[in-house]
Amino acid sequence: MTNVLTIAHLYPDLLNLYADSGNIKTLVKRAQWRGIEVTVDFIPRDVQPDPADYHLVLLGGGSDREQELVAQTLLQKQTEWKAAVENGLPLLAVCGGYQLLGEYYQLPDGRKVEGLSLLNLVTEASSPRLIGNIAIETEIAGTVMGFENHSGRTTHSHMPLGSVEKGNGNNGSDGMEGVLYHNVVGTYIHGPLLPKNPLLADEMLKRALEYAGMNRELEPLADQLEGAARDAFLSRRIREA
Repeated sequence: MTNVLTIAHLYPDLLNLYADSGNIKTLVKRAQWRGIEVTVDFIPRDVQPDPADYHLVLLGGGSDREQELVAQTLLQKQTEWKAAVENGLPLLAVCGGYQLLGEYYQLPDGRKVEGLSLLNLVTEASSPRLIGNIAIETEIAGTVMGFENHSGRTTHSHMPLGSVEKGNGNNGSDGMEGVLYHNVVGTYIHGPLLPKNPLLADEMLKRALEYAGMNRELEPLADQLEGAARDAFLSRRIREA
């Protein structure tokens, strides 16, 4: 049994378009504030990590070109990634990273970037871009809010992360946003995601601790400032008259 929670941030030199490093900092600080020791491996481009070495993985967003480069690398261990996900590896994938979990992402020129096929999910480019503030209602973390900016229209056969209260979500038409499969969370919400949504950060930590065999309760933190910021955002940007 380990006493250290081990996190992988995949390819921050390529997939950090939406300040995804802020999500890592949030996970680390919220764990450390509770006395949980954490290590983070920042995996650079062209390096192929072994998913069995980690208790939580973050895959962020990037441009189409960077997304294609990452896909070529990750596909070299597609079998290992599939096994890890089915075994319950917590994985948070944002925007371009979310699209890579599926079978393919079709670029605006019609080419298809092969994904990891971890999920029954496909994405096709379309216009206009879906941009703006977004809030969704989820079962695992209440209201999750942020900003979306994507041309991809994603469809899948799994449970969504949440239903759209305001915004576009997966494809702008079915009222669903993101995906929740075992301990995989995929979403188009960034901005960054976890600092604005501490309940979702704690949900990912809880799942990671359980996966690592470090079962323990996450005592509440003093989130008054985060709560006030969320209330202001909801009233001014989401539920304004």
